[in-house]
Amino acid sequence: MRWLLLLLILYSSHVFSETSLWRVSKGTHTLFIGGTVHVLRKTDYPLPAAFDDAFDQSSKLVFETDIAATEDPAFGQQMMQRLMYADGRSLKDGLTPTVYRQLEKFCTDRGVSIAMFQQMRPPVAVMTLMMLELQRLGISDAGVDSHYFQRARAEHKAVGELETATEQLDFLARLGEGREDDFVRYSLKEMQQLAPVMRELTQAWREGDQAKMARLSLDDMRKEFPNMYQQLLVRRNQHWLPRIEAMLNDPGTEMVLVGALHLVGDDGVLQMLRDRGYQIEQR
Repeated sequence: MRWLLLLLILYSSHVFSETSLWRVSKGTHTLFIGGTVHVLRKTDYPLPAAFDDAFDQSSKLVFETDIAATEDPAFGQQMMQRLMYADGRSLKDGLTPTVYRQLEKFCTDRGVSIAMFQQMRPPVAVMTLMMLELQRLGISDAGVDSHYFQRARAEHKAVGELETATEQLDFLARLGEGREDDFVRYSLKEMQQLAPVMRELTQAWREGDQAKMARLSLDDMRKEFPNMYQQLLVRRNQHWLPRIEAMLNDPGTEMVLVGALHLVGDDGVLQMLRDRGYQIEQR
């Protein structure tokens, strides 16, 4: 799965010498930045020791978004307003008949009624279907971000975010905008290959193999959906960069946790930091 792996890259429980965690420094200033996955299997725990070590050394945890805000019922209502149809239209109206039938067939093959998606805009329907597919594969437990957010709460560590929950919702609301048919068609094709693709990508994530992650996930997205690539990755990375740099001037040590693909490739956060003279050390 390509574009959804921005949120859902998973990993196996094998042990490797390196993982998707880096130490960023310049002079005496240091922080840790880790690539994360948002949904895991029970067997994926315990998490890599390097993440726990960074957590123990850090006085503050910084996530992509305000996790506490996303747990507020008010945010759920806002999400429904932004991601669901409220003007009488339905999923069927948002797609051509041919693509709608393809989506309907995929649902039927999985024993899922397409009726449950009718009020969803096409990208949201696909993301929901992806979550159901992950559950079918036994991948439905809380991920890295949630795990460390709960630990930070329990240990009374400070938490922060790189963007607000509303900002992140805005990005999700614009997924595939203007290319809904292509977006759904592409996603259905990738979901049919989910199991083998996930095996390769999880191994690459666990090994911290950025070149392989780029080859397996980002290259297709950059080619097929260049606007989405810019919107979901490049622009957000650029927006986060000054905030991360500011942390490096703080007296404490932060642990920054973002989706793994935000750290990959020439447009990734790590390369942006390298270009600014920071030392990057894989853990």
